[in-house]
Amino acid sequence: MDRQTFEAELKRDGYDIGTNTTAGAKVNAEHSHPFDVRAMVLEGALTLTSEGRTTTYRAGETFAMARGCLHSESYGPEGAVTLFGRKN
Repeated sequence: MDRQTFEAELKRDGYDIGTNTTAGAKVNAEHSHPFDVRAMVLEGALTLTSEGRTTTYRAGETFAMARGCLHSESYGPEGAVTLFGRKN
């Protein structure tokens, strides 16, 4: 999926849209969000761990998480730029 199509779907489905830039290696310990998330990695890579499963998402790949989903995030040395949608 391309960025334009992904953004159009987020808007259609009522998500607030933003971008997040993480420069360099970083780990966010296990946490959750009080909103649903849909995201697309634009640059770099993002690894999510949830319910004992670890998945790495690279540029052009998308993922979704329901509000309250416990997860941790990690970024490699190249960091990542992520386009995301949040919906309460």
